[in-house]
Amino acid sequence: MEMKNVVNKTVLITGGAGFIGSHVVDQFVDHGWKVIVVDNYTAINSGYRNKQARYMDVDILTDAFEKIWSENAVDVCIHLAAQVSVAVSVKDPYIDAKINILGSIRVIELCKKYKVGKLIVASSAAVYGMPQYLPIDETHPTNPLSAYGVSKLAMEKYLCISGVPYVILRFANVYGERQTAEGEAGVVAIFNKNIRQGLDIIIDGDGRQTRDFVYVRDVAKFVYEISNSDVICETINVGTNRQTSIIDLFYILAGIYSYKKEPCYVKKRVGDIKDSLLDNQKCLSFVPSFKFSSLQEGLKNMIMYDSINYR
Repeated sequence: MEMKNVVNKTVLITGGAGFIGSHVVDQFVDHGWKVIVVDNYTAINSGYRNKQARYMDVDILTDAFEKIWSENAVDVCIHLAAQVSVAVSVKDPYIDAKINILGSIRVIELCKKYKVGKLIVASSAAVYGMPQYLPIDETHPTNPLSAYGVSKLAMEKYLCISGVPYVILRFANVYGERQTAEGEAGVVAIFNKNIRQGLDIIIDGDGRQTRDFVYVRDVAKFVYEISNSDVICETINVGTNRQTSIIDLFYILAGIYSYKKEPCYVKKRVGDIKDSLLDNQKCLSFVPSFKFSSLQEGLKNMIMYDSINYR
C-alpha cells in the first residue's frame, strides 16, 4: 500500500470529541494535518479537545454543517458520529434512525457535493449478528441483531452505491483511555472502574463468552494509515484476531490492580452472542507493518492514564 505525503491537507472528523474520535484527532494533529472536528457533545464521553484542532459544536443534520464544508476544502472525512444507546434505539427508533442513518446519508451527500477525496466510516462487528463461523471475515453474511447493527449496515449500503471514494471499517470491541463506564460502555471500562474503586464485579453467565478486544490507539492509528493511503472502496475488519473470555479479562485486570474479590455471576442475558472474533488478514494486508497491542499492554496504558486523571 502506497503511503502519501501530507502537505496542507484537511480532515473533517464527525464525532471527534468522543472516545474513539478524540484519539483519531490526536493522530491527524500529530501528523501535521489541519483538523476540523464536528461534534454536538451529546454523547456521555464527548468533551476531549486537542488544542491544535478546530472544534465546531454543530449537529450534522443542520444547515450549519454544510456551511463548514462550503468554507473549507476537505481532503478526507472521517465519520464517527453516531447514536449508540441501545435503550434509545428501542424507546425511540425514529431518533436512532434519524441520527445514524439520515445523519450518515447527509455526510455522504456532502462528501459527494464537495468532492471529498475519501470518506472513512466507522462500522461495527454488530453488522454480522450471530457468527456462522470464526474468525469472521468480511465475506461473512450480515444479519444484525440490534438496531445499532441495522443502522450501521444501512449506512454501509448507502455508501457503497454513492459513488464517493470510501473505506468502511468494521471495529471489534474497542477499549482504552477516555472510555467511560456509563451509558453503553464496554465491559473493559465497566470492569476497570469497578475494580479501581473496589466495587463488586458482575459477570453475565459463566464468563466463558469471548470477545475480540482492540486497543483504541491502535484503531486510531489504523484510521490514519488508511486515510493517508490509496486504498478506496474497501470494507475492512479492524480487530486483533485474538479471543479473550470475559473471565480472563477480569483476572488480567484483577492481577494488575491486586484486586482480591471474586466476581459475582448472574443469569446470562438473552440474545448475547457467545463468541466474537474478527479476521484481520485483510486489515494487515493493507498495512503489513501494522502491529496490534496485546491486551495486557493496552490495559496497562489505560490504567496508567486513569491513575493520572481519575485520582
